[in-house]
Amino acid sequence: MTDLVLSETSDGVTVLTLNRPEKLNALNYALIDRLLAILDDIEVDGSVRAVILTGAGERAFSAGGDIHEFSASVALGADVAMRDFVTRGQRLTARLEAFRKPVIAAVNGIAFGGGCEITEAVPLAIASDRALFAKPEINLAMPPTFGGTQRLPRLAGRKRALELLLTGDWFPPPRALELGLVNEVVPHAELMPAALDLAKRILRHSGPAVASILTAVARGLNQSIAEGLAIETEQFARMAPTTDLREGLDAWIERRKPSYDGSWAHITRPDEARRASTALDQRGTRTRVPSPPHGP
Repeated sequence: MTDLVLSETSDGVTVLTLNRPEKLNALNYALIDRLLAILDDIEVDGSVRAVILTGAGERAFSAGGDIHEFSASVALGADVAMRDFVTRGQRLTARLEAFRKPVIAAVNGIAFGGGCEITEAVPLAIASDRALFAKPEINLAMPPTFGGTQRLPRLAGRKRALELLLTGDWFPPPRALELGLVNEVVPHAELMPAALDLAKRILRHSGPAVASILTAVARGLNQSIAEGLAIETEQFARMAPTTDLREGLDAWIERRKPSYDGSWAHITRPDEARRASTALDQRGTRTRVPSPPHGP
């Protein structure tokens, strides 16, 4: 049986390829389930620090949900369709949106329906100049069901999103860039190199810091500013005792390139923490920082 999602890892980056090119990489239930399972594995795999998601073949990123399969679920009633299609699709886009490692969509062709909703959900996206986007669910007499009625208005604004949602009209990559759906549009031949370059620019930084930023943005985006700031504070508090933060501060003070541990390991010796809080002056002497009142 053909793998529905191809996976290839190199230098900390896993490229996941939706692999139903004969069906324009339509999202059938088995493909969604397989993609979710792979994301679960990647999340706990320390050797993988970023993900690029693309589509097989020359025509499509993903044309959206598998309509034949969805139609059969609808015929069995609303409860079955909700369970099989809506809940499954929303679980996928929510997983991509909240993933604690950066996911970059490399949109290589048609991104309609669910394919567009994946692009809306991931933190970062680059589009080929051959890409094409649409919210065509209205043509089936239904609203989008993988989060499109919620994420697109948040990205593009209510009126611009409603025009696309209510007409079903396709739109080209420059329009997707204008709407904030993608970060960049590149010539087709440069799509994967551009996605890999973006991943590598992120991978030079601390993995836990990257995870903290992704989480703070994903969780705080739709909250009040006060609640968002509380989430930001919580994420900093998680980073504060880590060896990566201490290394980042030391490297800046000592004017050198940081060498991150990349784990959530904490500094446990107070003398190490105090050492990281001192700076070398031009003569090579240290200015001491007072110990905490109850420190050793």
